[in-house]
Amino acid sequence: MKDIEQIYHNNFGVAFYWKKENKTILDKVQLVFRETGFYLSISELNQFCDLIEDSLIENTCCKACEMRNSCHKFLLKTPLSQVDLAVSMKEIKSIKDLIEGTLFRIDLDEYVYGPGLN
Repeated sequence: MKDIEQIYHNNFGVAFYWKKENKTILDKVQLVFRETGFYLSISELNQFCDLIEDSLIENTCCKACEMRNSCHKFLLKTPLSQVDLAVSMKEIKSIKDLIEGTLFRIDLDEYVYGPGLN
């Protein structure tokens, strides 16, 4: 696809920048997973990451449950106050990996092509 620049992907989803007229739009990141798309700023991605951590901590009571990785009983808050997601523990971890991998690649690219550039 010519209209996107992929940042990161895993088996659950993908994160990318949109391109317009051959220029990459770097102010927001498109996340797509489970038939859902979010167009978020870096600040919102960091906020989403924090919300996932909160959800993982809040749902530690299910460690002994046989269904903890597959039931859809968890509500995951998103940076958009109007949107919460019903997800399994396995999906929460996949979303966390997608967001953390995306933020890592953004930070790495910023360093390599910014202060790290000789």
